[in-house]
Amino acid sequence: MTKGKSFMPENELTYENAVSELRDIVKQLNEGKASLDDSIKLYNRGIELSKFCSAKLDEAEQKILIYNKDQELTEPFDVE
Repeated sequence: MTKGKSFMPENELTYENAVSELRDIVKQLNEGKASLDDSIKLYNRGIELSKFCSAKLDEAEQKILIYNKDQELTEPFDVE
């Protein structure tokens, strides 16, 4: 991979790490310095990370919905 980086195994990956790695990938692809093969690998990894982040956000949303249901909250709380 470019810059000698290796991917973090998914079982050790957190949402925050995934977002950080995804930002790095976008930066590398935007720089245009990676070879075609590396660019394809980076793109594929970016897709994996995007799916991982989406699943984590969906999971968090479900937990919040369950919590709200358990607490008999019918309307979202105001953050302001």
